[in-house]
Formats: sequence, C-alpha cells, structure tokens
Amino acid sequence: MIAYTTLGVTDFPRAARFYKALAQELGAKHLMGSEDAHFIAWEGQNGEPGIGILHPQDGKPASVGNGMMVALAAKDTAQVHKLYELALEHGGTCEGPPGPRNGGQFYCGYFRDPDGNKLNAFCPGA
Repeated sequence: MIAYTTLGVTDFPRAARFYKALAQELGAKHLMGSEDAHFIAWEGQNGEPGIGILHPQDGKPASVGNGMMVALAAKDTAQVHKLYELALEHGGTCEGPPGPRNGGQFYCGYFRDPDGNKLNAFCPGA
C-alpha cells in the first residue's frame, strides 16, 4: 500500500551524498529528480517502495515531520481522485488538488489528515 516516503533535508548536497551511498549499497535505482532540482527519489531494485529527499515545499526549515509525507499507491487517476475526496470528506485538508506532477511523470493529489500528517495518492503518469 505504501509507495514511497519523502524526507525533508536542510543541506541538500550533504543529504544527496548520504542517500546516494545508501541507495547504491541497497541496489536501489534512481527514479527521478536531481541535485539541481533539490529533489531526488530512488526505488528498490525490484520496484519496491522508495525514498525521496527534498527541501520542504513550504520554505520552512526541515524538521522531524516537515517534508515528510506518505504516498499511497493508487491504481489509476480515478482512484487518486477518489482517495483525495475521501480524505477531505473525513476531515482532511487540501495540500494540492489531483493533477499531473513532475512533467507528467506522475499524477497525484496531496492532503493532510486531521492531525496534520501529509499524504498523497498517486499513480504513474496520466
């Protein structure tokens, strides 16, 4: 059910070196992003759930939880919309409506649960 996790970082070059080393050791594959984009994600060698690093999107310093997000793998764009709507119907708040992201590489909707934890529902490019 969980597809990937993102972690907020403050010193991107340092974090990139750290996570690249771990990814290489684990046999993980570069999935998307770059140091220039201040976003990099990797996936397991057999397509297992992955991890990404980034500067928090709200511009605030990275901290435990800020920049963290749980991604839920949807089967298609219709299910992305359904999960997003269910989240809002059950007390969640919008963090970005469903739509294509990262040049169309994936399609997702962002939301927070009633406690403020950030999640998204996504599927590969639409």
